[in-house]
Amino acid sequence: MADTSSADYANYGFNTNAVHAGQAFEPLTGAVVPPIHLSSTYAPDGIGNLRQGYEYSRGGNPTRDALQTQLAAVERGKHAYTFGSGLAAEDAIIRGLCAPGDHIVLGNDAYGGTYRLIHRIHGKWGITQQAVDMSDLDAVGKAVTENQTKILWVETPSNPLMKISDIAALAQIAGEGGAALVVDNTFATPYLQLPLELGAHIVVHSTTKYIGGHSDAVGGAVILNDDAMAEEIAFQQFAVGGVNGPWDAYLTTRGLKTLGVRMDKHQANAAKIAEFLVQHPKVTAVQYPGLPDHPGHELAAKQMRGFGGMLSFQVAGGEAAARTVAENTSVFILAESLGGIESLLNYPSEMTHASVKGTDLAVPVDLIRLSVGIEEEEDLLADLEQALAKLG
Repeated sequence: MADTSSADYANYGFNTNAVHAGQAFEPLTGAVVPPIHLSSTYAPDGIGNLRQGYEYSRGGNPTRDALQTQLAAVERGKHAYTFGSGLAAEDAIIRGLCAPGDHIVLGNDAYGGTYRLIHRIHGKWGITQQAVDMSDLDAVGKAVTENQTKILWVETPSNPLMKISDIAALAQIAGEGGAALVVDNTFATPYLQLPLELGAHIVVHSTTKYIGGHSDAVGGAVILNDDAMAEEIAFQQFAVGGVNGPWDAYLTTRGLKTLGVRMDKHQANAAKIAEFLVQHPKVTAVQYPGLPDHPGHELAAKQMRGFGGMLSFQVAGGEAAARTVAENTSVFILAESLGGIESLLNYPSEMTHASVKGTDLAVPVDLIRLSVGIEEEEDLLADLEQALAKLG
């Protein structure tokens, strides 16, 4: 079975690793793109004598292993495991690290699906959770130490309010409290942020988003360095079986190879849109860490190499006005998800974060989230201008 260690790629830069890690040419024909291994089972060379460790695709598949090697390399991690979705990856972390009676501390604007997974699924099995403002380090430390906390869970930038959390400081708090710091790096991507190098224990991704990058493959990933934790995640991947299929693995690998060049365009467009929205009379607030007055701007500049392609903004007129803008764009597509080459617009209160309405994690009803694509910036700006003009 393929080794997912990134040791061979430690001296290369991001784009080199994204293109080459786990992607050696096929030796029989010299094909520079490795074949997609669609087989569900593998013939051994006699009973118990597996060929390169492969037996059954739930336990290992060459296409999936190639993606895992690629992900470990770009995140500068030792081990990587991929799953059928981002939530399946999160579930493997919780099952692998927690037992009934354990506690999870997460950000108070965490993704609604993460909160739902912890509260409604694992809550039935005795896992408790507490939402805390991750910028209040004293409150985070208190929440971790006063409970049997096994996981400190943070998204940075957060979804959808674009809050920036201090990964190094949170890693220290987690370590002192005997907890594992899990960082959801989906928004930033490994091109812009490397949580493991800042002290995080585990990185999790919805690879559906920027890593796949083309809105055509669903998946998730867990990357880490600790061998004991890695064994737990590997066991969950095998025993629970929430793996991604070879076709999705291949599409994700293909997308990852161009992540760096795509992110450069995503964030260039996002910066222009943020500057436009700040000046618009119908916009009351813009959340984008690249803006100098964003409360997390200096921290983001310190722990990231760019500010990303995600932003959110609020409009005058409340919920009705936000719905009007959301339903009247033409280049921006009204849809859930994010990170694809096409620009997407989302109304979180009724879409991605509907599951946290009425809780401490509820998002403002006048908020619109943008996943800025790679189209021409002039077309994106004109589209938002005409939609906002409908507010009168």
